[in-house]
Amino acid sequence: METILFLFFIIVGIFANSGPYPYNSGYPENCDNNVQNDPFTNNENQFNQRGVPTPYEVLVNSNSDFAFKFFKKVTTNGGQRNNFRRKNIVFSPMCISSAFAMLALGARSDTLDQILRGLDFRPSEIQERMIHEGFHDLIYMLNSGGSGLQVEMGNCLFVENHLHPQEQFLRGLRTIYGGDIYMENFKNTAETQQHINNYVERKTHGKIAKLVDGVDPITEILLVSYIYIKAKWKKPFDPKYTEMRDFYVDPYTTVKVPMMFQIGMFEVGRDNERSCTVLKMPYEGHAASYFILPDKGQLEKVASSLSCEALKTWKRILKKSSVNVYLPKCLASGELNLKDIMYTMGVVDVFTDKADLSGITGQPQHRLSGALHKAMMVIDERGTEAAGASSMDLVPMSIPTVIKFDSPFITMMVDEKTQSILFMAEILNPAEK
Repeated sequence: METILFLFFIIVGIFANSGPYPYNSGYPENCDNNVQNDPFTNNENQFNQRGVPTPYEVLVNSNSDFAFKFFKKVTTNGGQRNNFRRKNIVFSPMCISSAFAMLALGARSDTLDQILRGLDFRPSEIQERMIHEGFHDLIYMLNSGGSGLQVEMGNCLFVENHLHPQEQFLRGLRTIYGGDIYMENFKNTAETQQHINNYVERKTHGKIAKLVDGVDPITEILLVSYIYIKAKWKKPFDPKYTEMRDFYVDPYTTVKVPMMFQIGMFEVGRDNERSCTVLKMPYEGHAASYFILPDKGQLEKVASSLSCEALKTWKRILKKSSVNVYLPKCLASGELNLKDIMYTMGVVDVFTDKADLSGITGQPQHRLSGALHKAMMVIDERGTEAAGASSMDLVPMSIPTVIKFDSPFITMMVDEKTQSILFMAEILNPAEK
C-alpha cells in the first residue's frame, strides 16, 4: 500500500500601509535558492557533553503540544461536533508551525511574542535563535528522508516587485528555512496566479495543479509553505482482498467504501481511559501511522483527550499481536481558515493594524489579511501488488484481534526518527469528495 500526503499552506495578503523605500539587497529579482551554506553546526541526534538537548529536540516537544492543541481547536470548532455534516479534517502541524515560525523572523515586539506563544513556545524559557535553529535542523532531517520514505518540505516568498525585503530576513528565510524568493507584479493577477500554481505543482510532483484561484491585486507579500510525503507500508495490503463494505458515518448515515484487509502482526492496544483502541502501522523507513478508533459515541471524548501524555501512554501499552485489520481506502482533504483558529490561540496582532512585521520590510505598518491551510491525504494501493505477496506474516495459532475502521476515526503520521507529528486527520466519511 502506498500513502501519499501533500499539504499546501498559504498566508495571503500581507500589505503595507506606506509606500516603497530605497533599498539595495543585491539579490536578483527571481531566485530559487535552497539552503547551500549551513550556518548551524547541530548534527542529527547530537547532544553536547552536558547532555543538553539539541535545538530540534526542544522544538519537537513544543511542536507536539501545538499539534494536539490545534487539533482540539479544529475538531470542536464553532461547536459543530454534533453537526453530522461536518467534513473531514486533515492538516500538517509541522507545515503550519514552520510557516508561522518563518514569519516570526520578520516580527517584532508583541507580534513576535504572540506568534511564539501561539506555537507553544515560551519566550522566557527558550531563545528565539534556538527555535529557528531547531526548525532548520528538523527540516533538514525530514528532507533527508530514508529508504521507503520521501519527505519534501519547504517555503517560498512571493514579494511585490516594488518592495525590498530586509536582507537579514531574506538570509534567514534561505539559510534557516531553505526558502525560495520570487519578485512579482501582483497587479498582473493572471500571471502571478499561474506562477504560484506552477511552483506548487512542481514542488508536489504534479499532485497539486491549482493551489490558488485568483490573487488579490492589493497583496504585496505572499507566503507559501508546503510538505509532500510519499510512504509505503512496511506490510502492504493486497488489493485482491479489498471489497465494498459499510462505513457508519453517524447513527443516521451509512456509506459504501472500499475496505482494505490484511492479517498481520501489528502493535495494538486498548486505552480504557480514553475509550479507544489504537493500532500502529509502520511504513518503510522511519515513520508510522497511529489509527485511533473511538468507542461508539466517544469520538468527541477521544479528540479532546489527545495529548503528548496520550502518545506516551500508547507507546507503553501497545503490544505486537496478530491483528485482522479493516481499513478504508480513501482520499481525504480539508481546508482551514487559520486566521480564526490562530486568533483563538493568542495570535491576534498579526492580523490587525497593531502588527509589527518591520523585520520583513523595515516598516511596522503591515498585517496578515488572511491565512489558509489546505491539505490532502491519499491512501491507495498503487504500485504495491508485487510487494504484497512477499510481505505476509506468519501469525501465531491464536484468535486474532479484529479491528474494523468502519466508523469515524483519527489518524496521525509520526516521523519516529525525530518524533515529529507530520499529519493529523479526523476521518468522518471516507467517501467524502
